[in-house]
Amino acid sequence: MRRASHLVRGLCGLLAGVLLSTAGFAAANVSQVPPPGIYRFKVGQLDVTALSDGTHPFPVDTVMQGTSPTQIGEALDREFLGRPPAGSINAFLIHTGKKLILVDAGAGALYGDCCGQVERHIRAAGYLPEQVDLVLLTHLHKDHVGGIISKGRAVFPNAIVRASKADIDYWNSEAAKERAPAFLSTFFDAAAMSLAPYKASGHLQAITGAGPLEDGVEVVTSPGHTPGHLSYAFSSQGQTLLVVGDLVHVGALQLPHPQITVSYDSDAVAARESRISLLSSAAENRTLIAAAHLSFPGVGHIRKVGTAFEWVPLNYEAGPAR
Repeated sequence: MRRASHLVRGLCGLLAGVLLSTAGFAAANVSQVPPPGIYRFKVGQLDVTALSDGTHPFPVDTVMQGTSPTQIGEALDREFLGRPPAGSINAFLIHTGKKLILVDAGAGALYGDCCGQVERHIRAAGYLPEQVDLVLLTHLHKDHVGGIISKGRAVFPNAIVRASKADIDYWNSEAAKERAPAFLSTFFDAAAMSLAPYKASGHLQAITGAGPLEDGVEVVTSPGHTPGHLSYAFSSQGQTLLVVGDLVHVGALQLPHPQITVSYDSDAVAARESRISLLSSAAENRTLIAAAHLSFPGVGHIRKVGTAFEWVPLNYEAGPAR
């Protein structure tokens, strides 16, 4: 009888421990713990990692041009999006076998607590910032260039940083700053500040036009969003990934209605022409696209339907079990 009593007490203690453990687990606010924002995939022999810098509310009602509140609402509703929608900020790390290349670097500290996660996610992907050989910038807006520095230091101290000469000249010009809309004033300051340590160390190099840049890497000019906005094509074994920067900001709007522009465009007409031209080519050639602001990981194909475009996200493939 005494033995049975001990057994009952033991079982009760075990049950109580399980209940307490379960209650503690249920109380944990895991929604506040962001998962690593990385996604790996292959392009031929290239190892590509999409990196999330974070998301932020995108102010569609104030920055989208050539549309209406009704059209915006209908487009967002069709894609089951709230208003304002969350805008992704994506960067892309490409291991070519010879070099580790980062395309864009996110906002760093320039967008506040929402973002600035690229460096952390590079580490989560198994790399170190010191291993990055080359940083290619599509353009010099805050949310693409801010992540190359932290507290005034170079985050990628061993990397060469490259951007278009047109953008470097424009965003470092006091005359251009005076002519630009007032809301872009801080963009000039951010570009100069972010490039400064690389310029001082001789690690900043300008790109002067389209064409081959590295083995298997080609510069594609796509001006309009900024004077020297660039896209980059990475090719391996007959496959191509085209990293298009800010060719599209809000896919729900600008894919079905590619004529819609944003107030941040330096030249709205040129931005529209670049978007339609590159997306049409990508659709025709079945080129894989990587975009800075389409929902993370921002990688997929483009389908053309009349004058509109449709987004086909990259099919998920799990890596081999280890």
